[in-house]
Amino acid sequence: MSTVLGLVAAAITVVQLVLLARIVSSWVLVLAGPGGRHPGVVRVDTALARLTEPILAPVRRVIPPLRLGSVALDLSIPVVLLALSLVAALLPGA
Repeated sequence: MSTVLGLVAAAITVVQLVLLARIVSSWVLVLAGPGGRHPGVVRVDTALARLTEPILAPVRRVIPPLRLGSVALDLSIPVVLLALSLVAALLPGA
């Protein structure tokens, strides 16, 4: 049983790291602007979006992006990160 829990904890950690990488890559693209986007960063961001969107889309349907004037703040990533952290903390032996 401890092996299964260890695998679940490792999977949670991997998903958290991929979500954090998506945050970083999206901010790199935003800060670079339309003319400064490196094709490699765009490819990485696209791959990370494809990996994380199946997890984030259901949350986004329940909690839509928060409108702050002309900006929309996507709360799905922090919500999923918090949920994963709570699940990891509730695992026996954590």
